[in-house]
Amino acid sequence: MQDTAGKTILVVEDERPIAEILKVNLIKNGYKVLNAFDGKEALDIALANEPDLILLDVMLPTMDGFTVCKKIRETKSTPIIMLTARAEEVDKVLGLELGADDYITKPFSLRELMARVKANLRRSAVAVPETNEPLCFAELEINIERYEVKKRGEVVELTYREFELLKYLATQSGKIFSREHLLNKVWDYEYVGDDRTVDVTIRRLREKIEDDPSNPVYILTKRGVGYYFGA
Repeated sequence: MQDTAGKTILVVEDERPIAEILKVNLIKNGYKVLNAFDGKEALDIALANEPDLILLDVMLPTMDGFTVCKKIRETKSTPIIMLTARAEEVDKVLGLELGADDYITKPFSLRELMARVKANLRRSAVAVPETNEPLCFAELEINIERYEVKKRGEVVELTYREFELLKYLATQSGKIFSREHLLNKVWDYEYVGDDRTVDVTIRRLREKIEDDPSNPVYILTKRGVGYYFGA
């Protein structure tokens, strides 16, 4: 298991008491911390300093967290965990659709937050590939070594989590996995009762790699069971 200590976390939270609590606990767990207290500052710091992970509050002055996430995703694949005080499903889904890797709803326990931070950092560390040969399926090519996907020779831009999910399914083509299993293996934390994370990431993947996302040929659904790679 890879050590995530020493990594730099950007904490984007406008409520300074909460930001300070997060900072103290992250430092206690061995992380370096950068702070931003509004959306514009967060975007500037994220692009200039390239932190290893971003804890991003949704409700921010100058620019909301969704906009910050979208702008970061235009050029960076940094893991992003959205922090939201709102429990509405639409907020969670929107964050994931804009490229967030994870979300956690306030109030949350520090233990759960630290587990999410460690899991996302661990999964974002590039592992040594088992093979240098790309995986080829019809018009889709998955290069594990370069973390690159091509469709008909054109590069498809994926977030880190999208690539990890695609890689996991493609390397075990035909095998059906439940949402709970994928959360545990791809997101690297135990199932906590909300599988929309997997559904939204699957939908975003289909929109990027399928000719017709409503009639997929690569990522398929086994109704009532889970997802599998069918090419």
